[in-house]
Order: sequence, then structure tokens, then C-alpha cells
Amino acid sequence: MLPFLPFTRPTLDEETIAGVGDVLRSGWITSGPMVRELEAKLSALFAGRPVRVFNSGTATLEIALRLAGIGPGDEVITTPLSWVATSNVILTVGARPVFVDIDPVTRNLDLDAAEAAITSATKAIMPVDLAGLPVDRDRLYQLAEKHRLRVIEDAAQSLGSSWNGRPIGTTGDLVSFSFHPNKNVTSIEGGCLVMTNESEAKLAEQYRLQGVVRSGYDGMDVEVLGGKFNLTDVAARVGIGQLARLDEFTRLRRDLAREYFQQLDRPEIHALGLGLPVADFTQSNWHMFQVILPEISISRAEVMGKLHELGIGTGVHYPAIHLFTLYRGLGWHMGDFPHAEHAGRNILSLPLFPTMTATDVRRVVDALHNVLQA
Repeated sequence: MLPFLPFTRPTLDEETIAGVGDVLRSGWITSGPMVRELEAKLSALFAGRPVRVFNSGTATLEIALRLAGIGPGDEVITTPLSWVATSNVILTVGARPVFVDIDPVTRNLDLDAAEAAITSATKAIMPVDLAGLPVDRDRLYQLAEKHRLRVIEDAAQSLGSSWNGRPIGTTGDLVSFSFHPNKNVTSIEGGCLVMTNESEAKLAEQYRLQGVVRSGYDGMDVEVLGGKFNLTDVAARVGIGQLARLDEFTRLRRDLAREYFQQLDRPEIHALGLGLPVADFTQSNWHMFQVILPEISISRAEVMGKLHELGIGTGVHYPAIHLFTLYRGLGWHMGDFPHAEHAGRNILSLPLFPTMTATDVRRVVDALHNVLQA
């Protein structure tokens, strides 16, 4: 019997594992030299921009909102097709998320719909690069400049992606990345925020650790209300090892995505009516390979269950946020965003991670074909 194939799996090399052991033996395991080294390497990756790391990609979004001055009475335009953290952090700072529908082709925020949703209360726009496919940065920043909005790029899934030859994070306003274990680069848990200037970075540090500012050996003050969002050196050492392989991971993922398209183009598969992602092998980092299932007599849960029985793991990324009980209670309803709702009901993430092979891809596609055909 073939081994179980999960929908994702982190690739941790022996050097990284040994490096974690070194950190543990050093006696300094919370935020320290490894955090500073990871931040320096990330800053170099992002064209020298200031970068600070945090204990999650959710924290980076919350801090970005606070740096942008977003609070009660403000509105932030975002997508309903994302991990719920994207909108939860807007509520956390006291603002209101304003959802607009997705583009059914890219599955990213429809920027024309976003512009139509702008009101006098709109202070920021928070797009998501779903599965690593970048939102149109040219249109995004034209819109933001025209309406004087801050942009908080939820680039949780797009480390290694680019727009017109410029890596995501090297340009723009506030850019947030996640290093969760299912991301292309992981620090076990964690994330980073790319900022526009050093004063923002200094304030981010205060928000990261209880608002504390230190001076000398014993000087301490608290100027703003912060939280507990710091990354450990153990996690940072994992991130350092992973970051060194970013280009390799991106290349391997693109190769696997090409193989998926080749296998899905077989006549018997094509006839199933699967909705495919945009075939972008230049700008997307292929964080996930997602199909839209046809709406037939078998449910998505049944498809996932049958694939699991065949030894293949899948994921759902994501249900439409506005249909969760919390958000229905804030006034959203079924039918508000048809494209996001259709995707939310039917989207399926297929296995994709660097150590997969072309044979694995064919196995996944064959199994999916057999389940849907049956």
C-alpha cells in the first residue's frame, strides 16, 4: 500500500534540525541573536526595507493595522475568501471589515468592486494573495493613492511570489507574511511585517512586547499598549534554515504545478469540469494548487473522505468568511458575494509540497478522477 500523501508537509533539512539543537544548548531560546539574524536576512530579501518578526502571521496583520492608525469607526476593505484571521484582526482593533466579492478567475479581491465599496469611513484596503497568486499591485496602489488609503498586504501565502519582476515585499506599503507550518517557508509558527520606515519598525517593536522601551541597564518605560507577540530564537533558527531554500522551494513548487496542469489536461479529466487556477509560472509561488469541484450529487466532504481512504490528504482554503456565525451576526447573508460563496463551497486544495514527485501528482489526479467519475 502506498504511503499517505498529505496536502502539505514542511521540508526541514538536517542542518536546520542541528541548528535548533545548537540554539537549545546555547541557553538563550527566547528572542535574541537568531531573531536579529532572521530579521537581517529578511530585510536583505526585501530590498533593505525594515522588517520585524512576530509569533504569527495574525500578529503581523494586527500590528500593521495599529501602525496604520486603524481603530473604532474605521472601515477596512478585504476579501471574504481567506483564513478568518484576515478579518478577525480588523474586528480586534475595533474597526469594521467591509467585504467585497472575488474575481472568479484569480479568486483574489475584485479591485473594481473594492473601489465601489469605498466610503468616507474607509481607511485601508487589505487584499490577500490567495494560494500565492499576487493581486494586481499596479491597480491596487493606483486605487489606494486615488483614495488616500493605507494598504496592508496580506501576503501570508506569497513569500517568493513577484509582481512585474519585483518580489512581493520589496515594494508597497505594509506587507505581512506568515511562517505557519503549511506555508512555503516556516518557522514552526511565526510571521514578519515589512514596513516603510524605521519609525514604524520601532513602534512595531513596542507593540510586539507590551509596549516596553528600555534604556541603559535598568531604564524601562511603557508608551503604548502592546501585547506578547515576540518570536523565539528556536523558531527563528528554523526560519533561517528555511529562508536559505526559498528559491529552491519555489522552483520545485512551480514544477509540480506544471505537472498538475499537464495531468489535468487529459481528456477524461478535462471532461469532469474542474475549475482550475490561473496557470502563472512566473509570478505565483504556488503555495497551493486548488481546484473548484463541479456541483454534482457528491459533496466536497464526501470527495475528501474518499480521497483520504485512497491515501490522499486534501484541504479547504477557505470557506467564505461572511457566512460564519460571527459575521452573520454582524449583518452579512448568503448571496452577498456569489463568487466567493461558490468558491467557498467547492474549492479543494490538492497535495503540493517540495518533496512530492510527478508520480505523486499523477496519483492525486487519477484518484480525483476515479472519485468524481464514480
